[in-house]
Amino acid sequence: MNHQKVRLAAGLYFVATPIGTARDITLRALDVLASADVIAAEDTRSLRHLMEIHGVPLEGRRIVSYHDYSAEGARKRLLDALAEGQSVAYASEAGMPLIADPGYDLSRAAGEAGHLVTAAPGASAVLTALTLAGLPTDAFFFAGFLPNAKAARRSRLETLRMVPGTLVFYESPKRVAASLSDMADVLGPDRPAALCRELTKKFEEVRRGSLRDLAESAVADPARGEIVLVVDRAGAEIVKESDVEEDLIAALKQGSVKDAADLVSRMHDMPRRKVYQMALKLAKG
Repeated sequence: MNHQKVRLAAGLYFVATPIGTARDITLRALDVLASADVIAAEDTRSLRHLMEIHGVPLEGRRIVSYHDYSAEGARKRLLDALAEGQSVAYASEAGMPLIADPGYDLSRAAGEAGHLVTAAPGASAVLTALTLAGLPTDAFFFAGFLPNAKAARRSRLETLRMVPGTLVFYESPKRVAASLSDMADVLGPDRPAALCRELTKKFEEVRRGSLRDLAESAVADPARGEIVLVVDRAGAEIVKESDVEEDLIAALKQGSVKDAADLVSRMHDMPRRKVYQMALKLAKG
């Protein structure tokens, strides 16, 4: 037995579950599952199986189903339990609850009602992929799943193109080749990236390379299982001096050298002093 029954304060406990290997669960998570008055799960069968593996008895408790299609009714039931002073544990199918999974509305409603909301943290596919990808981790942006439709997907990627951090996406094996192809077109074919699949499982694999290379690999050797894509941040864009001069000429027609330099330096994210000197030269010119 790796768990113990403890006295939990009334409140909502979000419980992280393994993303693959069943032993990647914390002792505290097992304690919470063993002790909560009410248990809810995105997938009741997978949580029941996990509890059986670790010898956590239900002891007459039912696992409430809470997912996108049952959320409203189940949310009321769980909020009623909290109002009665009970402890409620909620687990998503894998990883940290709420990360591209149901539960946000439950968390918000419980907090707004004044109930304790806390977590027994643990495995996360996002953080595991970042650790293995070999890309910068000082700043990252989790973008969840991209849209299914090609036009919408490319439009979403365009909004993420200059995010100053490593990008992380969830993707399905059916769409990963198309998504990587669009990423190569929109974000740049040479941008470093990693395809991480089946993390912590028997067939765990990390493919590293440029977006172009990964897109070609996904076609030649289709990736299967749960997939996380990690993409390096954009490099600094090279600004052509001719473009800066063209913008300065247009700006000088509307205002002073100082105003033109201020505007164009912001437009191109360039040092103001350098742009001011260019503006002076053009004004005299």
